[in-house]
Amino acid sequence: MTPSTGEGPHSPAHVDPLAALRAPGDPPWDVYLTGTVFLDIVFTGLDSAPVRGTESWARGMGSSPGGVANMATALARLGLRTSLAAAFGDDHYGEYCWDALARGEGIDLGPSRTVPGWHSPVTVSMAYEGERTMVSHGHEPPTEAALAQEASPDHPPRARAAIASLTPGRPAPWVAEAAARGTRIFADVGWDDTGAWDLAGLTDLAHCEAFLPNAEEAVRYTGAATPRAAAHALTAHVPVAVVTLGAEGAYAVDARTGETAEVPAIEVEALDPTGAGDVFVAGFVTGSLAGWPLADRLAFAGLTAALSVQEFGGSLSAPGWSEVAAWWRRVQSYEDQDPAALRRYAFLAELLPGDHVRPWPLRRAVPTIGFGRSA
Repeated sequence: MTPSTGEGPHSPAHVDPLAALRAPGDPPWDVYLTGTVFLDIVFTGLDSAPVRGTESWARGMGSSPGGVANMATALARLGLRTSLAAAFGDDHYGEYCWDALARGEGIDLGPSRTVPGWHSPVTVSMAYEGERTMVSHGHEPPTEAALAQEASPDHPPRARAAIASLTPGRPAPWVAEAAARGTRIFADVGWDDTGAWDLAGLTDLAHCEAFLPNAEEAVRYTGAATPRAAAHALTAHVPVAVVTLGAEGAYAVDARTGETAEVPAIEVEALDPTGAGDVFVAGFVTGSLAGWPLADRLAFAGLTAALSVQEFGGSLSAPGWSEVAAWWRRVQSYEDQDPAALRRYAFLAELLPGDHVRPWPLRRAVPTIGFGRSA
C-alpha cells in the first residue's frame, strides 16, 4: 500500500490541540464513534457524467476506507485520540481498511471486530464538475444482535466526546450510556427517508451537546422560514445548534451563553465534496474540546472542510495540521488579502507547526489495494 501523506500519530508536524488540557485520569480517548466502514473506490478526471450506453475512461483512480472512516480519519489527522467501533469484513477489502485506519492513521480499533463470512460494503464514486455520483453495494449484514456483539457499540469506551449519526425512530443505546458517563455528544443526521421530519423521532438529541444538520435538514425539522431561524429553533432541543449553509458558510447558536456566530465559506476550487461534511464536524469537535470561542470553532470547521474539497476522495482528503499551516502561510502572502478575513483566522497562529510545512499546492499519495500485502 502506498502510504498516505496525511498526518500520522508520530508525524513531526503533528499538533495536539488538547495538550494544555490533558491531565492524569483523563479518558483514554478524545473521541469515540461507531458506524459502517465502506471501501471507497474513487474515479477522478472525468470531464462529465457517464453517458448511458457508452464507456467512460477516468484519468485517475484511488481507493480508501469510507463511510464512518471519513470522520474517524479527519479527527485523527487533527490530533484527537480517536476510537472507532465498526464491523469489518474478513475479505481483502476489510483487511485493507483495517490496516489503513489502524496503522496508517493511528485510530484505535479496539472496539471493532472482524465478522467472519461478511463481505465489506463498497462505494464507487465518480467525481466530475465539482460534484460526485456514487453507487454502493453491500451484502446482507449480520443481524443487529450479532453486529452489536461483534462491534460492541452498546458499551462505548470512556472518551471526552462522541459523535453520533442520528436516525429517526431508531435510538442508539450507547448514546445515552456515554452521555451518562460524562461524554459530550455531537450529532449529525442524514436524510429522513420517511418524510416525517419530526424532531420527536430523534430521541437521542436529548443527550447531545451539539447538533449539526445542513440547511435543508434544519428547515425541514423545525418548519422555520430560514436556516438561521431554524438554528435558533433547534436550541430548544439541544444547547448548541450549527447549521451548514453550503456556499454561504455556516451559522451557529449557543443557547447556554446566548452567543451566535456566522462565518462565510472560503472560496476554493472544489474537486470532490465527498466527506466534506464529516470533516466540518471533525473541525468543530476539535475546537469545542479545545475550548475555543464559538466563532473560532465555526471558522476552523469551515476551513478544514474547504481544504478537503480540494482533494479527491473521502478519508484521503481530510486535512492535517500541515495542510492548515500551508494554507495559513499561503493566504498571508497575498498582497490584496482582506485584513478582516486574516483576522478571522488569526487564532491559528499559536497552534500551527513552524517547521515541516509542505509546499503548496499539496499532493497526496493515493493508496491502491493492489500494491500492498499485510505484514
